[in-house]
Amino acid sequence: MLRLAFLGDVMLGRLMNEAASANGPGYFWGDTLPVLRQADLRIINLECVISDKGEPWSRFEKVFHFRALPWAIETLKIAKIDCVSLANNHSLDYEEEALLDMLNRLDEAEIKHAGAGKDAARAAAPAFLEAKGLRIALFSSTDNEPGWQAREGMAGVNFVPTLVRPEVLEKIGRSFREARKAGADVIVYSDHWGPNMRQRPDTLYVSFAHALMDLGADIFHGHSAHLFQGIELWDGKSVLFDTGDFVDDYAVDFDLRNDWSFIFLLDIDEKTREARKITLVPVYISRFQANLAPEPLSGLIRGRMEALCSEMGTRTRREGNNLVIIL
Repeated sequence: MLRLAFLGDVMLGRLMNEAASANGPGYFWGDTLPVLRQADLRIINLECVISDKGEPWSRFEKVFHFRALPWAIETLKIAKIDCVSLANNHSLDYEEEALLDMLNRLDEAEIKHAGAGKDAARAAAPAFLEAKGLRIALFSSTDNEPGWQAREGMAGVNFVPTLVRPEVLEKIGRSFREARKAGADVIVYSDHWGPNMRQRPDTLYVSFAHALMDLGADIFHGHSAHLFQGIELWDGKSVLFDTGDFVDDYAVDFDLRNDWSFIFLLDIDEKTREARKITLVPVYISRFQANLAPEPLSGLIRGRMEALCSEMGTRTRREGNNLVIIL
């Protein structure tokens, strides 16, 4: 089996810079590293820019600016992160100079990336990953910050509106077909989408994810809400509507619990190229650090996910502290 590990938002900027200076670049992973290293490939949404260049974005109003200094590349390397999704509302927080600097640093560290680039073509291009004889194409897009859309000769992010319309879907479908021609065995679509602090996706977002799966995506990796949402099996394919926050310095809503989430492990059969099992490992954030959730906390996190999955008709079962979905 090929095991893919998906994380939600990894935000290493702002107060995280001080925490890294005090505790070292590996601090943020807590005791999750052994689980992450069980995977063959590790994929995250990087919710900040990594650079010591640039100035805070000021061309239109923006409240939050997240920049991690270059130490954060070592943080990614410590966890053996293979690919980062960059199409989000923070990759340009310190303007194009910092974005381009980050792209160069990721390339030098041999960390693949998708969703942002020097121009529209590069921002929309998938990242290709290989393990156990399978080739994975990862696409990254966002419906946040349309003013950051990459254009010809202009750096930016891959902006794709969440609309179930022919002009949107035809372009995505064409990209999927091109990825298959380039040898992709598995297509992952990573989308930074939708409103914050929602436990359930709106109808439009469900329809959009379904449309992408019908076009040929095998795994949908959603993020942006700051909360994990339920998992749906659409025609046997895995739709992770939102993978929540994995590590950050955010204030915690003690009702919605944006400090709770999972490591999402997907096992794919190398012969059939189909996902067979999803293992959900409960985690929580404390003092800017992600850690495996002990009982009884893990039971609370599992219980919320069980309920959200049940609403979508997805059956789960418990294995130790974890939840498992058999496809």
